[in-house]
Amino acid sequence: MKKLAVILFITLTYSALCSAQELSADTLAIDSLPNQKQHKNLYDKVIDYFNHTNDVKPQKDFDFSFIGGPHYSSDTKFGIGAVAAGVYRADRSDTITQPSNISIYFDATTSLFFKLGVRGTHFFPGDRRRWSYDVNFASVNTKFWGIGYENCVNNDNESKYKYLTSRVETEFVWLTLPELYIGPKIAFDYVNGRDFSKPELLNGEDHRTFNLGAGFTVQYDTRDNMTATTHGIYLKLEQLFNPRFLANKYAFSQTELTASGFHPLWRGAILAANLHARFTYGNTPWGLLSTLGGSYTMRGYFEGRYRDKSEIDICLELRQHIWRRNGAVIWVGGGTIFPEFSAIRLSRLLPNYGIGYRWEFKRFINVRLDLGFGKGQTGFIFSINEAF
Repeated sequence: MKKLAVILFITLTYSALCSAQELSADTLAIDSLPNQKQHKNLYDKVIDYFNHTNDVKPQKDFDFSFIGGPHYSSDTKFGIGAVAAGVYRADRSDTITQPSNISIYFDATTSLFFKLGVRGTHFFPGDRRRWSYDVNFASVNTKFWGIGYENCVNNDNESKYKYLTSRVETEFVWLTLPELYIGPKIAFDYVNGRDFSKPELLNGEDHRTFNLGAGFTVQYDTRDNMTATTHGIYLKLEQLFNPRFLANKYAFSQTELTASGFHPLWRGAILAANLHARFTYGNTPWGLLSTLGGSYTMRGYFEGRYRDKSEIDICLELRQHIWRRNGAVIWVGGGTIFPEFSAIRLSRLLPNYGIGYRWEFKRFINVRLDLGFGKGQTGFIFSINEAF
């Protein structure tokens, strides 16, 4: 209950701050007199800055803003997160194509978790081509329960270890048919696990691995925009191969499927659904096994606790705009891990549900605060953009 109280306090503090920013803007507008010079203190300058981060600024080639704040989660504890988000257009005369986006994100916590990265999507004129990328580095003191559902669900397997990881992922797709994009994809991963308190849970695998994969992606996309969707569907198939001739010690392949749908209900309400699955085949290294939990799927679960060769998860989320730049969400879902399809069991389905707060940081870019619950676990997430 003490942790929950801290989480709720942080959530309410963010909500109150965002509402105060809106009210402060109204007050300043009413109190201002024509031709009277205003001398703003630091607080007023900060409030004024956030009041205008979501303004449309057609005069700017590149609109960039910064936000940061505290957060708490069950896996990383207390921390400070910061995001610098930018939007721009490759062709400023093209007002139909959704704007390109880029986010630089940083996070550091009291559990010695550190992550730095940059991700984004560049839309070429007319949305005929798209380039997406995510480059990040992380250093983490975390926990390990082993591989497979029986090991991961066993609380006695909880153990500590450290790891360093770097990931570079990029894809470039072309519009081939209406709303259908196809193109190549490349991913590089470096994982270095250290100081395992129960190394036997690794089943003799190498602590450190380099992995280079190449493949393709196929996407069908009718969404009105990528980062704050109000209607449309999104279907994505990714296929990566990590063969030995690319200098991979562990040769394996992976297939990832995503199916999302968005439908308006009543004024300000969107019903969003997401089905995600990731399957690996061959000799998959422990650091690239499919996992549940984290900021995007099965929110509230300790990221990496449940890991196996494959996973499936599903989420149904109601998003409601409340007032001005403020909104809220509730979601329910579930997922499971398994080594092969014949091992799927209904008794191993892990439940997931939660609530969240949304604040429109920039147009089409939301800051999200999510409080997720799982089987014996709770997690609080501070992030940018929707989970899907």
